[in-house]
Amino acid sequence: METRAAKRKAIAATVSDIHDQNVKKQRVVLAEISNLPSFDEEPRCVKNPRIKRVAAKKNLSSFDFDFEDENNNKTVGNSSNAKSNTNAKFSDPNNCEPFVEDIYSYLCRMEREGKRRPMFNYIDKVQHDVTPHMRGILVDWFLSQNRVSKPKLQLLGVSSMLIAAKYEEITPPHVEDFVLITDNTYDKAEVVKMEADILKSLSFEMGNPTVKTFLRRFVGIGCEDNKAKKLQFECLCNYLAELSLLEYCCLKFLPSLVAASATFLARYIMWPKLHPWTSTLCKSTGYDVAELKECVLILHDLYLARRGGSFSAIREKYKQHKLKKVALLPSPPQVPNSIFEEE
Repeated sequence: METRAAKRKAIAATVSDIHDQNVKKQRVVLAEISNLPSFDEEPRCVKNPRIKRVAAKKNLSSFDFDFEDENNNKTVGNSSNAKSNTNAKFSDPNNCEPFVEDIYSYLCRMEREGKRRPMFNYIDKVQHDVTPHMRGILVDWFLSQNRVSKPKLQLLGVSSMLIAAKYEEITPPHVEDFVLITDNTYDKAEVVKMEADILKSLSFEMGNPTVKTFLRRFVGIGCEDNKAKKLQFECLCNYLAELSLLEYCCLKFLPSLVAASATFLARYIMWPKLHPWTSTLCKSTGYDVAELKECVLILHDLYLARRGGSFSAIREKYKQHKLKKVALLPSPPQVPNSIFEEE
C-alpha cells in the first residue's frame, strides 16, 4: 500500500515534469511576432515590457515612448517623426516609425465615421430641457443620442464618470462613491441603470479618436527645436483642447482639426514672432492654415474667457504649477487675419 510520503513525492515529481515542459514549450505572445520582412529582429517597443504597459494604457496612436535597450540606453521615440525632421532622427529601423502613418490614416478615417460623431445641432433637434450653457457644465456625447430631462442630468454625469473611470483607471472608484457625489440624490441601482443605458446607446464603442489622440502627434511637430519649452507647449495645447469641450459649436469640427487649431494657437501664444503654421505642420496634419481660422478664433476667445467665462474648473486646473501655469500665459487680444495667410 502506498504511503502518504510516497504520494507526496509522486505529486512533486509530476509538478516538476509539468514545469520542465512549460520551460521547453513557452507560449509566444502574438504581439511579439514581427511581421516586418525588412527587419532582422522585432521592434524594440514590442520587446520592452515597460512599453507594452504604457501602450496598453494609452491610445496606440501615441508612440510617445522612451525606448530602452538591454543596456538601459534611452532612445526617444515620437510619432511626429514620420513626416518631420524637427525631432531626433533614428538610424535604427526598430523604432516603430513604420506604423505611425498607417495608424494616423486609420484614425483620420475613423473620426469621419457618422456613428462616431455627435450631432452638431443636437440641442435644437433632440434636447428640449438642456441649453448650451447647461451642456457646458456637463459635457457628454450621450446627450446627442437620447433625450435627458433636467432632473436626470446629474445622474447622467456621475454615470458617465463611472464609465470613464472603469475605462481609464487601474483601480476605479466604486459605484457607492459616485452615489455620495450626488449627496444620495440617486441610489446605486439608478446609477448602474444609467450606466447600462449609456453603454447601450454607444453600442459599447468608447475607443473613438479624440482631440488629444491627435495632439500626441502634433505637439512634437509643433514644438520643433524648442525642446526646453516642450512640456509647457504640450500643457498649453491640452488646455486649449479641454477648453474646446465647453463650446457647443466646436462639435462641428473634427477632433483632428481642433487638435491642429490648438497647436496653431499654442505656437502663436508662446512664440508670437514665428508664423504659427509651417509647411511641416501643414503636411503632417493635412490642414491648410485657412481651414483652421474659424476654430482658432473660437479657441482664442475661450482662452481669453470671452466665451465660457463662467466655467472655472478647467481654468483653475491649468493654473497649477504641475501644469506649468499655462492658463496664466499672456496672449495678444486679437489674432490678425494676416496670420491665416500662407507664408
